[in-house]
Amino acid sequence: MITVRNISKYKEEYPTVITIGTFDGVHIGHLKILNKIINHAKGSDLKSSVLTFFPHPRMVLQKDANIKLLNTIEEKINILERLGLDILIIHPFTKDFSRLRATEFVRDILVNTFNIKKVIIGYDHRFGRNRNANITDLRAFGNTFDFTVDEIPAQEIDDVSVSSTKIRKALEDGDIETANSYLGYEYMLTGTIIKGKGIGRQLGYPTANLLIAEDYKLIPKNGAYVVNSLLNGKIVYGMMNIGYNPTVNGTEKSIEINFFDFDADLYNLKIQINILARLRDEHKFESIDALKAQLVKDKEKSLQYINR
Repeated sequence: MITVRNISKYKEEYPTVITIGTFDGVHIGHLKILNKIINHAKGSDLKSSVLTFFPHPRMVLQKDANIKLLNTIEEKINILERLGLDILIIHPFTKDFSRLRATEFVRDILVNTFNIKKVIIGYDHRFGRNRNANITDLRAFGNTFDFTVDEIPAQEIDDVSVSSTKIRKALEDGDIETANSYLGYEYMLTGTIIKGKGIGRQLGYPTANLLIAEDYKLIPKNGAYVVNSLLNGKIVYGMMNIGYNPTVNGTEKSIEINFFDFDADLYNLKIQINILARLRDEHKFESIDALKAQLVKDKEKSLQYINR
């Protein structure tokens, strides 16, 4: 897959079929649209392409919007590449870009830069300055610039919207099972392992502390989870805590993972944590001994889940 981040230095010579959207989460609702693009490209001697934007338009146009996204941009790239997409365009979304007239957007970006022959787009898609152009306008542009437009039906677009809403709500509620079922894969957290305070090691459960640089990434509800990660070429399981460590009077939120049967230096490594199941809410225990007893139960419950 080719990833294009700067269209000023890119021109596609091969004809393409394209869709446009944020595709946050790249979930099962999105797959209906993306598979249409990929399959159509294979059957029509075209390249499959997706035009997405970063930052998210609401981050730019609504400064006070507290947007949390399901994927970092790198996570999204990895997921789309695994699907078999040919070209991913990550176009910087700025206020200047939002003022681009519909004609300029279609002519200069879709046609002249990406050589489109077909656009597959939702019935309610709007674009151009003040979002004043719609699918009818896009079809008119198609007649002018020699490309066709396929409309994605309302039901499929509604499914995408419902999925995104349900995934965010599920993660905020700690319902990882529902979130994963709508995603079609385990929800992931990607970050760098940093040094913590060593409290887990003192308790007999040494932890890797995950720092996520992207503050827009949605972090699930505080609590304990069963997780795995690919470390040194091997899938390693463990349990993760998200929260403030109230039993030891913690004041800063942290993400800590205790890997099972694994002992290696992970400091400064960037890793991906896949969240498999939720164990419990975060609690303030009466004592350190009570916390240790709970960690024993958490590990037993995690191993039962893993062995299933």
